[in-house]
Amino acid sequence: MRRMHTAEVVIIGGGIVGSSIAYHLTAAGCKDVLVIERETAQGKGSTGKSMGGVRAQFSTPVNIQMSLYSIPFYATFDERLGHSAGYRPQGYLFCATNEKHLEYLRTNYQKQVAMGLKGVRLILAGEIRDMFPQLRSDDIVGGSFCTTDGFVDPYSAMIGFMTWAVDHGAKLWKYTQVTGIHRDPRGVAAVETSRGRVSTRKAVNAAGAWAKAIAEMAGVDLPVEPLRRMLVPTEPFDQFPHSAPMIIDMSNGFHFRPEALGFLLAWNDPEETPGYKTDFDPAFIEKVLTRAADRVPLFENLAVNPKRAWAGLYEMTPDHHPILGEAMGAPGFFLANGFSGHGVMHAPATGKILADLILTGKTDLIDASLLGLSRFAEGRTIHETAVL
Repeated sequence: MRRMHTAEVVIIGGGIVGSSIAYHLTAAGCKDVLVIERETAQGKGSTGKSMGGVRAQFSTPVNIQMSLYSIPFYATFDERLGHSAGYRPQGYLFCATNEKHLEYLRTNYQKQVAMGLKGVRLILAGEIRDMFPQLRSDDIVGGSFCTTDGFVDPYSAMIGFMTWAVDHGAKLWKYTQVTGIHRDPRGVAAVETSRGRVSTRKAVNAAGAWAKAIAEMAGVDLPVEPLRRMLVPTEPFDQFPHSAPMIIDMSNGFHFRPEALGFLLAWNDPEETPGYKTDFDPAFIEKVLTRAADRVPLFENLAVNPKRAWAGLYEMTPDHHPILGEAMGAPGFFLANGFSGHGVMHAPATGKILADLILTGKTDLIDASLLGLSRFAEGRTIHETAVL
């Protein structure tokens, strides 16, 4: 006979989102949280492959709200949790290359300021030239910069969340597969795992790019699909300042930031198709380096080692916003899925929102109905256009 386990809340997925939910539940007084991670170690999914950017420069109020909770949380992470998240407020600089881009940034800026973001400002082309004379700026007409945007170390933040949670009563099962979710007339009744059955009335799907299959176990159709994103770190390079922010070329979406002694290069290849592709395609190097050298001529001399480049998975929804909250028609089955590349930066807010909804049925951080699964069936999608 295999031992019967019980938990007040079972979280499926031990990445940064699941870890933040575990932390926020435990900090709110929930003493019986179980996190199930299928890998031998945390962070082997999307968390450990993230670019680590955090920003409040979004185009929709709900994303701005989530950043207004998450970024100050990262700024005080060390004192809250006794563990570093590696937050570096070096900023995000969006470089507009036509008047349409500039008008878009102006509209977003007005929303951001109205919602209480203090460190954001619109900047003139000349100021961008003065800040970074290394940029090719003949087509730059202005931009937007926020001082509190920046980067975190996703792996370190994930470990910080989970360590605190475990130290305060949560449990983490590693190398454990979830094989089924049992429901009865009241809703979720148990989660079946390779370690045995766990009796619970509340289960959270925090399975990242693999969330759709977990949802199917609970009889829920989840519109989340994996999309490969590739990142190229350079060898050491000292001809561009390492105090630089994340710089985004709005003409094509190329963006880069300092990383160790070099830089981390990224670009959203529009030819990429959905699927569980986690291998790095060496042909991507030429694509990203061409765009890098076009915006920063000095980057023509960048050295990269293809063996150090990597690929990870975004978990995309049709409107590029996450799906948060209890699934319609499946009482006790909660969703924290589809972050579309914003999982790390919004992990603190997600943890708070899910903990609130699980424990009290409501949250004051956002209007949670905006991000419910039912929005797709009801035609209430909200499109985020500031996606990198």
